[in-house]
Amino acid sequence: MINPLSVPAELDLTLRVGCSLVYEVTGTAFVLLNLKARPDRNHHVLSEALALGLNDALTAEEFVDSHGNTVRRVILAPGSNLFRHDAIVAVSSQPDNYGLSTASAQTAAELPPGLLRYTMPSRYCDSDKLGDFAWKKFGQVEHGWPRAQAISQWLRENIEYRYMSGRADLSAWDVLQRGYGVCRDFAHLNVALNRTFNLPARYVTGHMPDIAFPDPENHMDFHAYAEVYIGGNWLTTDARFHVPRIGRVKISCGMDAVDGAFSTIYGAATLTYFQVWAYQVARGSVNVGDPLDFTQRLDNQHTVQRDLVGGAA
Repeated sequence: MINPLSVPAELDLTLRVGCSLVYEVTGTAFVLLNLKARPDRNHHVLSEALALGLNDALTAEEFVDSHGNTVRRVILAPGSNLFRHDAIVAVSSQPDNYGLSTASAQTAAELPPGLLRYTMPSRYCDSDKLGDFAWKKFGQVEHGWPRAQAISQWLRENIEYRYMSGRADLSAWDVLQRGYGVCRDFAHLNVALNRTFNLPARYVTGHMPDIAFPDPENHMDFHAYAEVYIGGNWLTTDARFHVPRIGRVKISCGMDAVDGAFSTIYGAATLTYFQVWAYQVARGSVNVGDPLDFTQRLDNQHTVQRDLVGGAA
């Protein structure tokens, strides 16, 4: 039983998030796993379990990468390798960027040195190819949050979302040329366009439930979006939806999808099974490891059902 007094009162919703993955290995291989939530002001992990192989028997080394993501290097065994992460997480019912400043952005000369890399081109966010387009479209918009919002709105209105259309070799420039993509593509183009104006932007991955934003097709998958650094804060900008969302659980961030991949394979391994879940439950009603029961979900509707936290509904 979760003690409600141990959870900040503003985190008044409860999620169950996780994934199940199977890799088939025919030779020697290892995988870098990036599955667990990053520490963040917007969520608090109440309990979690990560199984690395059958009976949790695989050898793993944990390290923190240069972007602050917790990564596990796991040596795979011949045959089937099962991974399962399950977590109960408290989140806020307030939408993205609630209470954060959108004050004027700093110039590149004023930025903390550690953030300068987020103004530069990267493998999938090839902002150096987008300068002319970006300045023609958004050059007259006020720098900072107004420009970031204008970029997000333009992407939402002009890039078509096509489920299952993603490709691992597409850069932001490629997505702009073809005019459609998945959330990864929206995030890459969003990040790249903001970087053309020396606005620090990073690629983010995580879980996102359907709280107050029903999904009629009931997709549950890892989600990718962008953050921009303005007014001393990293602000969420998600061009896939271009509306503030509730309940994001951040897993990783970095320059682009290279840093945000949930797994990176080295050797002869193939992903043969993939399931992700992210949905709201009543606090205390579910434990990690319980069978998935989507009849318990409280989201995927227009209303928000808050937990009883500190005696308030």
